[in-house]
Parts: sequence; structure tokens; C-alpha cells
Amino acid sequence: MPLPPADFEPFLAGIRAFTRDHLIPAERQVEEADAVPATIVAGMREHGLFGLTIPPEYGGLGLGMEQQVLTTMEFTQASSVFRARFSTTLGLGSQAILHNASETQKRRYLPRLASGEWTAAFALTEPEAGSDAGNVQTTAVRQDDDYVLNGHKRYITNATEADLFVVMARTDLESTGHRGVSAFLVEAGTHGLAVLPPDRKLGQHGSHIAEMRFKDCRVPAENLIGGTEGIGFKCAMDGINVARMHVAATCVGQAMRLIDEALAYAMERKQFGQPIADFQAIQFMLADSRAEMLAARAMTLETARRIDAGERPLGDMSCCKYFASEMVCRVADRAVQILGGAGYITAYDVERLYRDVRLFRIFEGTSQIHQLIIAREMMKEAGA
Repeated sequence: MPLPPADFEPFLAGIRAFTRDHLIPAERQVEEADAVPATIVAGMREHGLFGLTIPPEYGGLGLGMEQQVLTTMEFTQASSVFRARFSTTLGLGSQAILHNASETQKRRYLPRLASGEWTAAFALTEPEAGSDAGNVQTTAVRQDDDYVLNGHKRYITNATEADLFVVMARTDLESTGHRGVSAFLVEAGTHGLAVLPPDRKLGQHGSHIAEMRFKDCRVPAENLIGGTEGIGFKCAMDGINVARMHVAATCVGQAMRLIDEALAYAMERKQFGQPIADFQAIQFMLADSRAEMLAARAMTLETARRIDAGERPLGDMSCCKYFASEMVCRVADRAVQILGGAGYITAYDVERLYRDVRLFRIFEGTSQIHQLIIAREMMKEAGA
């Protein structure tokens, strides 16, 4: 149930102030240290950011999708690395539990996630499973009261920070595709689970991804989500669909920041005796960026309202993620062009933002995967 407007507006104002006063000033520290300071994480907890999607009965805020999107558009006007610190809890981690777990599992884990005491991570991707999500090779074999997991995961966001992993593993070893894949709740420190050092990346410094190895990792059978084998793909999609809307909103927030940076520079920087913002070539790039950002914003908000109304518009959710992630990369490229040489050096934030946003066309479904989803949903609607 969404917050009443009388409660949501002050909450959103608080997020806006937190972004302005704490997140944006800490961006360079995060970039240089490759870590989000503990004081910032504590502030995220205080503002309820780990519990945006978790219902109040489990300690969260339980925001509606439109409210989640509006909130995301505020705090992602700062570095998207801050969002990454709790994003795996909001979508891929908590939603698999919320929609599929037993009540005992929900009571055990969701309050810890909602408060930010624990961080969740989602372990699906493998060397041969990513866009082909059904090709999971990690196995889970029942032995008495445990499942024994063996396999290899990669590119797992927050793996080095996580207290709880939602792990996709194949329980039916004779199956192919997503059938026979189950979801498990694996706590950090479980014997047989190893998290490797973080990978070095193009951007998103301060947000960590790492490989995970399972070697005879014994997980209690009571940690099989929902106590049912074979529902791993459903668990994954319950989280991924939320995450895709959040990514679309993140792209809008990042585009807003990039446009602000480019406009401020263009109005200050002078060439041929006048601000470069006076030149049509610069104005065209600014105008294109704002128009595309507003289109993505409107698309994402409209789709969010439909979700709040009880619809499940999968094709349009993919449209939001696809269009917004492609849009923000175009905006970032224009921002670098407007700043010229300044856009290519680290003294200006645009260089960092340019590197950070490139990821959004890849994770939570590549642009090409979303094109396929959109077309398939169109054909379903047409009765093909």
C-alpha cells in the first residue's frame, strides 16, 4: 500500500536533502576509495532506503511502484554507486523472498533486510548463464536435511558486502532450461561458500562485484525458498521485474544530473567572446537530451502507475528499461561533447558519470534481450 501523499511528500523532501547534502559531496571520496563510507550507509538506513519495497509488516516502507520510481529519481541524481549499495536488497534479494518464501522465512530475513542490518545479493549469473538465465549449471543435491551446492557464480553485485544470498541452483539434474532450477537462501559465512576479491571495472567504483564459488556447500533444506523445488525462475523474475523499473528510474536520475552539469558548464564556458550555450550546436545537444530524458521519465512513471493499478505490463517494463538505458548513454555522450576536453578529465564529474552509466545497457537484461521481450509481448497481445 503506497504512503499517503501527506506522508510521502515529506519523505521525498528528506531524500532530496540527503542526496544534496550528503551523497553528492561524498562522490569523489567514493570514487577514490572504491567504497561507500559507513556513515553514508548509516544514513541510507536512517532514511529507510533498504526497505522501500518491503511491506510495513516486515519493517519496510512498502512504497507503491510510482513512489519507488519517484524516490529513485531523486537519489540517483547523485552517483549511481550509492543506489547500488542497497539496490540488490530492494529488488532481486527481497522480492524473491516476499513473493515466494514461507512465512517463517519472511519473518527471519525480511526485517533484517528492511532495516539495512543485512544486505542481500542475488546469485544467478554464471560463466554460461546470464542472458540465458535458464542455463544454470550450479547444482543443489538433496542429502538428508541439507542441500549440497556446487558451482560458480560471477558478476554478483554486493557479493563482498552481502549477509544473505538468493542463489539459483539446479535441483533437477536431468532438466534443461529454467525448469528444475530452485532458489536458496544462503547466509554469508556458510561453509563451502567462497567470495573472491572484487573485480576491477570500467566505472561504478565503490560498487563491488565478485565471483562466488560453491564447493560442497551444505545449506539446510529449510532454506529452499518456499520449500518447493523448481520455482527458481519465478523467484528471479519477481525480483528482476522490480529491478528493471528501478534501473529505468536510475537512468532518468543520472540523465538529469548530466544535463545539469552540461548546462552549467555551457553557460559559464566562453569561446569567441560568448558562452558556448549561445551556440546552436550546443543548444541542439542540450535540447535533445532534455527531450529524451522527459520521454523516459514519462514512460517510466506511466508504467509504474499501471503496476500500482494491478497490471503486469512486461513488455512496457522492458520498454522503460531499454529506452531509458539507451537514452542516458546518449545524454552522457553529449555531455562529454559539450564539455570538450574538460569532459574527458577527472576534474569534472561528467567523465565519471559517463563511465558509470554504460553499465545500464547491460545488466537487468541487455538492450538486445529487452528488444526480444518487447517484440514477443507485442505478438502475444496481437494474438500471434
